[in-house]
Amino acid sequence: MYIGLISDSHGVFSPEFREFLSPVDEVWHAGDFGGGVDTAAEIAAFKPLKGVIGNCDDRRLLFDYPLYRCWECEGVKVLMTHIGGSPGHYYPEARTLIREHRPDLFVCGHSHILKVMNDKTENLLYINPGACGNQGWHAVRTALRFHIDSGKVHGMEVFELKRGYHPGGGPL
Repeated sequence: MYIGLISDSHGVFSPEFREFLSPVDEVWHAGDFGGGVDTAAEIAAFKPLKGVIGNCDDRRLLFDYPLYRCWECEGVKVLMTHIGGSPGHYYPEARTLIREHRPDLFVCGHSHILKVMNDKTENLLYINPGACGNQGWHAVRTALRFHIDSGKVHGMEVFELKRGYHPGGGPL
């Protein structure tokens, strides 16, 4: 399965990200959709969507996007939540979920920092796709896409877009 991973859109799902994500089978969103329920609906209309609610999201999103979710994808057990921390510095709630569910892949957002690393202590692959929206302190907007099959995550690709960029040039 070909996965597109984004987080922290904060109401923005721009054409550049649509283009990068166009070949994927499914989009995963690690929270802070923004834009009320509209941004989540826009992404879900674009591609099948799995996601979790973020700390800045409209609580109506809880009907479709829980605080965390755990599922299996092509032989990989995935755990996703918005506020997770990072290896060696997990938030207590995330650490509890990791130890309870024992995922192969842990996905979170919130930090606006793109980070992919093996966590040897918890025996998992940690992924935070950074932020694809313009809100926040990050200078570069990011997204990931990768393949999952036969219990393996592979072919990781990073998309970067300078914050505030738009095709007409100049700041937004």
